Amino acid sequence: MSAAKPLQGIRVLDLTVALAGPYGSLLLGGLGAEVIRVESPGGSDIARSNPPYVGKEGIHFGVRREEEVSLTILNRARNKKSITLDLKSEQGLALFMDLVKECDVVIENASEGATARLGVDYESVRKANPKIIYASIKAFGEPSPYPNLKGMDIIVQALSGIMDVTGVADGPPTRWGLPIADLVAPLYAVNGILAALIHRGKTGEGQRVQVSMLDCLSSMVAEEHFDVFLANGYPKRSGNFHDRLVPFGVYATLDGHVAMVAFQPDWFQNLMEALGKPELAKDPRYATRGPRMKHAAEINAMIEEWARQRSTEEVIRELQEKRGVPAAPVRSPLDVLKDPELQERGAVVKLQHPGLSDVHAIGMGLPISFSQTPVQFDQPAQELGASNEEIYRDLLKLPDDRLRQLRDEGVI
Repeated sequence: MSAAKPLQGIRVLDLTVALAGPYGSLLLGGLGAEVIRVESPGGSDIARSNPPYVGKEGIHFGVRREEEVSLTILNRARNKKSITLDLKSEQGLALFMDLVKECDVVIENASEGATARLGVDYESVRKANPKIIYASIKAFGEPSPYPNLKGMDIIVQALSGIMDVTGVADGPPTRWGLPIADLVAPLYAVNGILAALIHRGKTGEGQRVQVSMLDCLSSMVAEEHFDVFLANGYPKRSGNFHDRLVPFGVYATLDGHVAMVAFQPDWFQNLMEALGKPELAKDPRYATRGPRMKHAAEINAMIEEWARQRSTEEVIRELQEKRGVPAAPVRSPLDVLKDPELQERGAVVKLQHPGLSDVHAIGMGLPISFSQTPVQFDQPAQELGASNEEIYRDLLKLPDDRLRQLRDEGVI
């Protein structure tokens, strides 16, 4: 395996805050890019105030002490070099443009109009470096169709329709248990950045990459043909069941829940045999998928009545192990985070603190593997401004007296 990571040699200037932007730059860092994270002196990422906090006394949800850091930052700021810079100052803006000349990518997720007010928008940046790839992640796009509306994940979920199709049929719209808009948008942004880098390699042209959280979720909603289903009387929310593929759902057992799928003919036959009703596999009401949709409630009730009389282990053994019907236990987050195989593959990893030996917390891993190049979030989050000397002195070649002047004046 090569020692070089796939994006080694690509330098990213990171202006992101919160989650959608920092997750994108985290992915780029894990793939090997040199990510230079820019915050104002004192720290400008709102995530720094997210509890719980980590320090010498462990993890707690109380008031953050000065020397402590948010667990959120330890998770999202890995594989990034931290520098401080006051972009509102003339000197700070000039330094930023000097950095732009040394970088391949700028990534930002500021609120609408903020980069233009600071003078670090795409049009300004491309003047300093016409080959720059400038990636913007916005909640609603720019210009926004919802002026003055803050782009929080739950707001995007509500506007996208994804919330209205989540939950049980006769219940309320339901928020996803994870900040799905904040996590999906950066995946599209990174795809866009990589495509733009490939394009630049062929043509020498830089360009802007724009991603809207609302667009991303709305595109996902359009994967299902809700217009057709609703016109034919099917509910928009189906809870833990997917009636178009019935049997397809989550069923209660004596001691938990099991997810199970049996829409294929052989799976359905084997499931009915497990339920002691083999004749139903040939019943015209259930034998094929089209008619079966109309009797989904009956089928689900039969399965749940059977499953409720057995433990989760018994249901898995009877369906998955003996009959080849896809079935799995519904695991808790703790089960997943402690899974040794997931830890071994790097899907979830132990977090590190730059000044502490052990944090006792699990963070996001990079769930991609390559046959020839290593990738992972393998560098702990730095203390704020820890790379100031390296970036300003070594990269921009600023002399020591200039650095002292910039520090004294609060520019860095």
